[in-house]
Amino acid sequence: MNKKISLVALIEVSFFAAFALILDLIVPSIKLSPSISISFAMVPIFILAMRWGIKISLIAGFLWGTLQVVTGDAWIVTPVQAIMEYFIAFSFIGFAGLFYPIVQKHLRSGKKGNAVVWIVLAVFAGSVARYFWHFLAGVIFIEHFAPGIASPVLFSLTANGLTMLGTFVLCSIITVTLLTTAPRLVIRQESRTSLRDKRVS
Repeated sequence: MNKKISLVALIEVSFFAAFALILDLIVPSIKLSPSISISFAMVPIFILAMRWGIKISLIAGFLWGTLQVVTGDAWIVTPVQAIMEYFIAFSFIGFAGLFYPIVQKHLRSGKKGNAVVWIVLAVFAGSVARYFWHFLAGVIFIEHFAPGIASPVLFSLTANGLTMLGTFVLCSIITVTLLTTAPRLVIRQESRTSLRDKRVS
């Protein structure tokens, strides 16, 4: 059974990472400025995080970042910057999976109000975890992003902070809407079967 679940999880990792890439490629970001853009492409990773937990969502984020590089959708100035902004930053979206147990608990029990709170916190955790690395890369490689900026820390904090906040809000709205109207997206079949068995017994 564990092997079967692991295989299913890996298949879903591939699907959701590819779906995130497709969303990133075909759905235009909301551009607030040349350095600030808002997108909801992280939603598939958040759904996977609340479906399987942190380990699987970290892998999915890493795969999405890898696909960005492989498909040429990445903006790379140095190998270290690429590692930070694509392999590490995208992996850290998976930290939303830390909230997997409690989100599952509330969705299974039908407590949608409680579930909403924890889903939003999960999305926030994944968003902050990702954009911390973008902020750090912005500070270190400021000469490539915005030459001549007097305060690299302030510039990177503002650009990545506003991007993170806007993306967090948009992803929260979409993720909450999806999971409260269709909780089966994250409650796996074996989990639903176990829940029914417990109710019967």
